[in-house]
Formats: sequence, C-alpha cells, structure tokens
Amino acid sequence: MADKDTLGRAGEERAARHLAAGGYTVLDRNWRGVDGELDIVVATAHELVIVEVKTRRSDGYGHPFEAIDVRKQRRLQRLALAWIAAHPDAVQGRRLRIDAIAVLGPDPATAELEHLKDIA
Repeated sequence: MADKDTLGRAGEERAARHLAAGGYTVLDRNWRGVDGELDIVVATAHELVIVEVKTRRSDGYGHPFEAIDVRKQRRLQRLALAWIAAHPDAVQGRRLRIDAIAVLGPDPATAELEHLKDIA
C-alpha cells in the first residue's frame, strides 16, 4: 500500500473513533459505488450522515477541506443516494446529512481533527 493510502486509512480510523466517541453509530466504511467510495457512513437516532475524510501531513497543498469542491460534493450526494438504495432499512425516517472531517498533522493519531457538519 502506498504511503498516502496508509496515511488516508489512519485518518479514516481516527475519524471513525471520533464519531463513535461523539455518539454516532458506524454503519459502513469504505463503501464502493459506481461513482466512487464513501469513507464513513454513520447514524444517530435522527440522522444518517455520510462523512468524507481528508487527511494531510501539512497544509502545504492547502487545507484538506479545500479538496472538497462542488464537483466532489455532488459526487458524495450521488453516492449517498446509492448507499441508501442499497440499504433502505438504514434510513428509517432519518434526515440525510453530508459532513467532512479534516485530519491535519504529521501523525494521524495526534493530528488536529476538524469536523464540519452539513457541507452539501
């Protein structure tokens, strides 16, 4: 596995732990659809949340959130609908939300973590 892939997986693991500690139930990770992959799918009693995770060692190429442009947001929306179609029982009256988590720092285990809610 390439170094960037290892970094990304470590960031996703950190994000999943953060979400679980915040009361979310992790329903799926790295779900692949026709348009790409959803990093993490979580739920609360009232919301189904699709979470895009961006991990960077530094902001040398910009803040991780800068990589989530309008095109990426639209793809996340299409993937969210595909995930729901594949898992209709998971919706159960929940509101759909798309979030982003940035993990920024040399070591994902101790890096700064920022969670933006409802980005799309």
